[in-house]
Amino acid sequence: MTERATGAESLVAEIEALGGKLAEARQAVATRIIGQEEVVTLTLAAMLSGGHALLMGLPGLGKTLLVDTLSTVMGLSANRIQFTPDLMPADILGSEVLETGTDGARSFRFIEGPIFCRLLMADEINRASPRTQSALLQAMQEREVTIAGQHRPLPAPFHVLATQNPIEQEGTYPLPEAQLDRFLVQIDVPYPDRETERGILVATTGIDERRAHQVFDPEALIAAQKIVRRMPVGEAVVEAILDLVRACRPEGGEAPEIVRNAVAWGPGPRAAQALMLTVRARALLDGRLAPSVEDVAALARPVLVHRMALTFAARAEGMDLGQVIGEVTSRVTRIEAAA
Repeated sequence: MTERATGAESLVAEIEALGGKLAEARQAVATRIIGQEEVVTLTLAAMLSGGHALLMGLPGLGKTLLVDTLSTVMGLSANRIQFTPDLMPADILGSEVLETGTDGARSFRFIEGPIFCRLLMADEINRASPRTQSALLQAMQEREVTIAGQHRPLPAPFHVLATQNPIEQEGTYPLPEAQLDRFLVQIDVPYPDRETERGILVATTGIDERRAHQVFDPEALIAAQKIVRRMPVGEAVVEAILDLVRACRPEGGEAPEIVRNAVAWGPGPRAAQALMLTVRARALLDGRLAPSVEDVAALARPVLVHRMALTFAARAEGMDLGQVIGEVTSRVTRIEAAA
């Protein structure tokens, strides 16, 4: 048996073992999060891809509970920051304080901020000032912070799950494009359907409180992230990702008419990287050994919607960015299927 064949068999075995562990993790999450399967899938896909997620939803839909449950199931130390207009960068990163020792000598001691954890929940991130929001930029991209000229690495793995209220915009500061691009996916958290809401009522208003159990630990999650990057991706999927991302850029020659007319700016190469990782993670969560073009179509909106913007004229006409992405995705996947 050749070395390549042995390596392929080993990877298949690792993927299958990880798939079983992920199924257990999803079941553990479901003990506290009723319904919202797609939200849980996208959040886990972001973490398996080593990225961050922006949760968009109204208050009371379980976003905070989801993050708390994931910290338990994935075995990650978690901190929560409630973003407010008066929050300062030092409140997130930490600061140096001057201390006097017993011998009278003075020295600076660094006190870590809440960002020094493995899973950070940034609640209502758009309520903080741009200066405070920018404190997360380096941490999200480079997994380290610079304070008083000294680089301080963050624990690995490090993930930010941020929340935003899409309705209440008074007193908020919209996230700049550079920071939005740091989020691997934007996850819309919808209202539950009637039967799901009935299950929530029954499960959460009794005496017993459901508890999740730990399935992963930091080392196991890092190992899972490495397996995701080793998963094979077919040429059709790679071409679908490239076609989709490039078709969403209005200045490119590959953009359809709806993009040229309605989109102000489109996604960059980081969007293609995000799709390449998340389609693998979605396939893994689905128990498959490799992603498909259908995975690209399913993840198009979560990966692209926060990396694009409509023109003023398109917004005035009431166009929706999700509609534009949907039309481009249908066109691209139809072409790939025909090929």
